Amino acid sequence: MIVGCPSEIKVKEHRVGIVPASAKALVASGHEVLIQRGAGLGSGIEDVEYEAAGSQIVATAAEVWENSQMIVKVKEPLKSEYGFLCSDQILYTFLHLAAEAELTKALLENNVTGIAYETIQVGSSLPLLKPSSEVAGRMSIQVGAWCLEKHQGGKGLLLGGVPGVPKANVVVLGGGVAGLNAAKIAVGMGAEVTILDVNLARLEYLDDIFGGRIQTLYSNSYHIFECVKKADLVIGAVLIAGAKAPKLLTRNMLSSMSCGSAIVDIAIDQGGCVESMHATTHDDPTFVVDGVVHYGVSNMPGAVARTSTFALANATLPYMREIANEGAVRACLQNPSLALGLNTFKGNVTYQAVAKAHGLPFVEFQQLV
Repeated sequence: MIVGCPSEIKVKEHRVGIVPASAKALVASGHEVLIQRGAGLGSGIEDVEYEAAGSQIVATAAEVWENSQMIVKVKEPLKSEYGFLCSDQILYTFLHLAAEAELTKALLENNVTGIAYETIQVGSSLPLLKPSSEVAGRMSIQVGAWCLEKHQGGKGLLLGGVPGVPKANVVVLGGGVAGLNAAKIAVGMGAEVTILDVNLARLEYLDDIFGGRIQTLYSNSYHIFECVKKADLVIGAVLIAGAKAPKLLTRNMLSSMSCGSAIVDIAIDQGGCVESMHATTHDDPTFVVDGVVHYGVSNMPGAVARTSTFALANATLPYMREIANEGAVRACLQNPSLALGLNTFKGNVTYQAVAKAHGLPFVEFQQLV
């Protein structure tokens, strides 16, 4: 199979879909790898490293898309890339289709086999989403602390305070991978931390591993309201696999927060769990509503591209090689975990949460082969 990797074009997205080690593994399995010139530079990877791994460097994104049977990316295609989509091509990347009606339509109209990193599932875990969730969770506290600085519109608080001065109050909505990693950094910086989740077993686990250093609460509208009105920093870390994020922090709740508080919504890729939030970019990351600083950058890990790229590549390679070796259809038939990553196929939506989000028919993949 010919596997292609174009440069990412989202604002300040410095990651790359394939690293030299992945390219070498694909070549060793008998496949060809096309890399757009300079695609890895944002992650500190030179073209010569790809060439040494057996890849072919091509000049333009068009050459990659037109000559590849499988396209490997990091982020979902943007509108300027829709023209490259073509029938029977495999697209292997983060898609977040539940929040992307226009992209969903483009994939269906072009009969693209869309395999989404974020819905490949092993048991209850999402192994390809996990590395990015770890990075975004840890980064959320860094950027949240920045948002609380006075010249950013925040309260002028130091998360851990100093002796004789209160610590900041950090509330984390969601105790999954992102929420856990956010809490780790917040606790490490000395903040007072509360995590809310609907999974009581998960709350028990979090209480145990943090040894009483955090507060855990069952997530419902009453507890969320009581927590956010006292919060200095709220982290939105809610995830329902492949589905649009529920709006847990409502517009009415927002008005109860004190001026200069901050919200970082990690769930923005899936539409966000904060009603007043909209997607922002690394160039213009924040906006203010009711005196509360909102941070909604939808590709947070792109700011730490080298760490994020290699962490993601470690997770994506096994499935990438499986798809290349077997073809998408056979690979999905043989591997139920990979089949859950299949969101679009032969002009149909094959992931139920995406179909529900857009009011489209859901067709099981097995019915189409």
